[in-house]
Amino acid sequence: MEEKVLKEIREIKKLLSEMLGTSDLPTKEKFSKEAITKAAKEYRKMAIERGEWLPDDEIRKVIRKAPWRSGKVIIEKFGFTNYFKRGHTFYFSKKDLIALNVVLKKKNINLAEYCELLDDQANFEKYRQRANQTDGRKSKIRFRIPEGLEGLNSKHYPPPSEEAIINEIANYMEEVKKFDLSEYISFAEKNTYAWFKYDYSLDRYVDSKLKKYCKDWCFKFNYANNALKKIRKIESGDDRQY
Repeated sequence: MEEKVLKEIREIKKLLSEMLGTSDLPTKEKFSKEAITKAAKEYRKMAIERGEWLPDDEIRKVIRKAPWRSGKVIIEKFGFTNYFKRGHTFYFSKKDLIALNVVLKKKNINLAEYCELLDDQANFEKYRQRANQTDGRKSKIRFRIPEGLEGLNSKHYPPPSEEAIINEIANYMEEVKKFDLSEYISFAEKNTYAWFKYDYSLDRYVDSKLKKYCKDWCFKFNYANNALKKIRKIESGDDRQY
């Protein structure tokens, strides 16, 4: 019985060495870390050539509405794990990209618009932070707390009423209907965030005044919604000063 098991193990090792392409190497080198790593790289190379893996800049072959170099968003925001890096290029499983595309279509998610939303939110936050700074120059943190200074933490001043902000947002939405702004503005997060639609190929043909109006509208609309969230946090006692 023992001899039979050993024979089967030897046969398995032989098959593995042939699969790894190391059958001609000395016994100690057949299953070395270097040999297995090399075989894995060769396997991935063949898989890429067969089209089983797609580089970042070819994701749109599967997800038609994927913007250029959208791999980072797919990894970070959608938790995509079946990928690997070769050199400076990330490769994604075509099979799993197809599965992701099916879900995106089912949930009516335009990946290009989602990437635009993320970029716009990041820019909005940067603008808001700059607006709150008295000095835009960056400097190293150098400070000291004055001796005896503690317990200085004033409460919020009375915020505007929630109803006033809600009415302001309602007025903005009336403008959308009145001026057909939905043709130029996209909405997300249950219509609490808006951004100007941008198409590089057509942007120069959009009236500059209309473009400015829409961008200003988006900023005011987002500001109001952000304020409403802030007020509700204050009222719920969930807004911390630090």
